[in-house]
Amino acid sequence: MLFSHISDTHLGLTQYGLQEREDDVYASFNESVDVSIKDHVDFVIFAGDIFHVPNPSGTAILQMANALKRLKQNNIDSFFILGEHDISRIRSTPIPYVYHNLDFSKYVGQSRPIIHKGVMICGFDKIRRGEIDQYLPKFNEVDKIASGHQGHRILVMHQGISEINQFAGELASTDMPKNFTYYAMGHLHDNYLKNFSHLGGPVAYPGSTEMTNSEGIKETQKGFYEVDISATEANPNWIKLDTRPQFSQSIEFENLADSVTKALERISSFSKKPIVELKIHGNQIDTDIIQTQVSRLAPHTLHYTWKITQDDDPRGSILLEQPTSIDEELFKLASNYLGNNEKAVFAIQELLPLLSGGKIKEAEQAILEEFERFKK
Repeated sequence: MLFSHISDTHLGLTQYGLQEREDDVYASFNESVDVSIKDHVDFVIFAGDIFHVPNPSGTAILQMANALKRLKQNNIDSFFILGEHDISRIRSTPIPYVYHNLDFSKYVGQSRPIIHKGVMICGFDKIRRGEIDQYLPKFNEVDKIASGHQGHRILVMHQGISEINQFAGELASTDMPKNFTYYAMGHLHDNYLKNFSHLGGPVAYPGSTEMTNSEGIKETQKGFYEVDISATEANPNWIKLDTRPQFSQSIEFENLADSVTKALERISSFSKKPIVELKIHGNQIDTDIIQTQVSRLAPHTLHYTWKITQDDDPRGSILLEQPTSIDEELFKLASNYLGNNEKAVFAIQELLPLLSGGKIKEAEQAILEEFERFKK
């Protein structure tokens, strides 16, 4: 038996004001569905952040509906939970519920195990860090049910695990139910696969299906998992998607012209126009010269950008290539300013995404909800 594990599709995401980037998001998502159909998977799991915002456009809603329809037409059932991008603090009914109500897909985010073709599937919607303790009894409850099931047991969650990513960690692996044979995770946008001795199966993050705003510009790969559960142990195989190339390059101002030429040579090997960032450092930098040289990229890229970095900051030219370092530095600054780690996590993980997305009312609601917890 084979199933697909897809997460963080962020349908409706746009970047740089370009329609092409929204189309890229739909293309990679549809590729993951089409490959799943081609490979004759038995079912598909969507592990949260289906949409980029809780009130997605009609186009994004139709893209998901059409994908689910194609799966249905090929006798492939699907299951989903909600991530934080799917849940509005002021909207009572999340959009993805529509697919459940129309029997396009099955919602499994309320921790109620279901059995599908002999496989137990149980999911939890996004749990905010401050609410984890409230869910521990529920974790124990589903763990007991899982221990009594003879076939495979799949747990679907949209959470960061602290042992995998300290900044995005909302719970420890020791908090999780122990008796599942596969942990279908969402939330982290990079691909991770890890086995813990105290858990019954691999913890898998397929990563997002396309680059998102929070990831900057970097050279990376995107994909999803096809998981073989024909044997006793789950065997995940990561499938690479054909996403638009991106890269960030550090160059010296003195070698600017040659470096742009080399970048153009690299770009010529791509089948799609890439997204490129140049980080320029050196002495006596002339921005007019930079603009003249860098503009040579324009006909050959979908989007390009440049910035000046400081020679005396050894990290300045590599930060965007090491997002974990950015996360840790941002967390450290927020923690020092706000006075404790809990407030820093709330500011970065809860408030910052809302404010960045222009969701002022939802940010206000978040502050009101957390007021009692944080007031002195």
